Amino acid sequence: MRLVGLLLGMMTLLLAGGAQADAAHHVKTLKITTLSTMLADSGLGEWGYAALVEVDGRRILFDTGAHADVVLRNAADLGIDLSTVENVVISHNHSDHTGGLIALRKAMMAKNPAALSRVHVAAGIFDSRIGNDGKDHNGLSPLQADVAALGGRFIVHEAPVEISPGVWFTGPVPRPHAETNWNPGLKLRRAAGLVDDNVPEDAALVFATDDGVVILTGCGHAGIMNLADDARAITGDARLLAVSGGLHLFAKPEAVLAETAKRLTGLRYLLAAHCTGIEATIRLRQLLGLNSRTAVVAAVGSSFTLGKGIDALAIAGTP
Repeated sequence: MRLVGLLLGMMTLLLAGGAQADAAHHVKTLKITTLSTMLADSGLGEWGYAALVEVDGRRILFDTGAHADVVLRNAADLGIDLSTVENVVISHNHSDHTGGLIALRKAMMAKNPAALSRVHVAAGIFDSRIGNDGKDHNGLSPLQADVAALGGRFIVHEAPVEISPGVWFTGPVPRPHAETNWNPGLKLRRAAGLVDDNVPEDAALVFATDDGVVILTGCGHAGIMNLADDARAITGDARLLAVSGGLHLFAKPEAVLAETAKRLTGLRYLLAAHCTGIEATIRLRQLLGLNSRTAVVAAVGSSFTLGKGIDALAIAGTP
């Protein structure tokens, strides 16, 4: 199913000359606001990630940060009411992206029983992650019972799905490029035995717009080169407008950054958060020919808005 979808997407890309064939499924308004990352003007910084997506009158919470109260407190500081958000996307199983899920559901359901009740995830996200201690270190599995007890449910996707017009959840991302954007140490149990955990469920949100593709990623464990190829295939659009979120490039050498920039040629905006890394962000800015207004280290409250670009805030912005 995934292969057929990608082949159809690539055929559309070729036939349309880089433009999405079905313009009716283009996003018209889009704002992505950072709610959890390390840098903060106000509110709390942490090693984690979360963002609020506002798209054509709909709202989606993407990841939930690491600590139980950080996204709650940061949203309050920013004057954002999350009780109207009913859909959550969790990019992968790690606890720095899942830590706020239960606290957020408890706090918001008092105002709206459906708030944060539908949690979209990719297939394989609940697989055990075995550490050297023999224990399961999956950061999301322990929350399944709590989500159910609070009246929520997980929706597992095995392939790309359009969760609203022009908004795609990738599901597990194909990895033709040999990117290793994850930390070693954990193992997955497979038929042949234990293998390295490369976070195979890592997924992203992809937005089709008149100006090109926007990608929102939590850590980019699938690799941003792979994510970019997948986004192009899903939407049938070769143009990359913006990337927001974590790319897990903070420890990568120059050769990897150079290859990454080559694969992202034409990208117009980069709001790099969480595990992207400050030095990696600056180097990508140089390699992509961007500047301090178009390639920015994300801070709590910073945002990308379709048609306007990046609002970096004072801590990361240009005077």
